[in-house]
Amino acid sequence: MKKTFDTPELYLRFALGIGFILPVMDRFGWLGVAGQNGTAWGNWSNFLSYTHSLMPYMNDSLTSVFATVATAAEIVFGIMLLIGYKIKWAAFGSFLLTLAFALSMLFFANYRAPFSYSVFVCSAASLFLACKINSDDKL
Repeated sequence: MKKTFDTPELYLRFALGIGFILPVMDRFGWLGVAGQNGTAWGNWSNFLSYTHSLMPYMNDSLTSVFATVATAAEIVFGIMLLIGYKIKWAAFGSFLLTLAFALSMLFFANYRAPFSYSVFVCSAASLFLACKINSDDKL
């Protein structure tokens, strides 16, 4: 069993966790109005429009369901990573979620978008964290 304090792991967990929580706060309008102070969406409606642009093959109601599920997953994964609970599962879920997001951005937004916003980096970091965590250490 691991007994040492792992600063890089803690740093990565906090970076990923906060990276999930802040966009959720943005889409709930808790960070301000869209376009001000770095706020992207500013409300749920703007976020749904963006989500639909990444899934143009789905109707609005199905897109709304996926947006809600993704938001719930971001909240759960973000909190789990921040508090250090079931890190391996949270990191693997984060990997899958961000990979799906990155691929949607790649195909339906702009091929540069997932690289400009480091979504593939976030996905890779999540996968690295999931693979790094030994099941005996953190589960």
